[in-house]
Amino acid sequence: MNILLAIDDSEFSEAMTQALIAQTQPKGTEVRVLHVLEQLPIAYAGGEWGYSVDWQKVIQEQQKRAEILVSRAADVLRKAGFTVKTDIEEGSTKSIIVDSAAKWPADLILVGSHGRKGLDRFLLGSVSEAVARHAPCSVQIVRTATG
Repeated sequence: MNILLAIDDSEFSEAMTQALIAQTQPKGTEVRVLHVLEQLPIAYAGGEWGYSVDWQKVIQEQQKRAEILVSRAADVLRKAGFTVKTDIEEGSTKSIIVDSAAKWPADLILVGSHGRKGLDRFLLGSVSEAVARHAPCSVQIVRTATG
């Protein structure tokens, strides 16, 4: 079985990892731990705002945090006996998850739900909802007790 574990830097990532370990036998299962770096918005640097941003440094820091994040999840899964690969991609989180699952191909996608409602959900969108609608395979949405 191929499982795509789409993680971010939130409490949901740990919950998803633990849910995967609790629900799935490691034998014959390959897990791909995926973290998507959202593309940075184009921002005005200098001029009226009076400051500039070193975007290269920001990107390098995001990449470093992402590497630590996927490495930690992979280590936990490997210790539980799973075969694990890691990926870090840049782009639209919703699209990258769905596209990665289709290309691999994944049998199951695990995503977390932040439990946003109302205006937050409208403005920020729901990655888990979009993935569930467009995924080429089954999707499990994991919530925490507070989510």
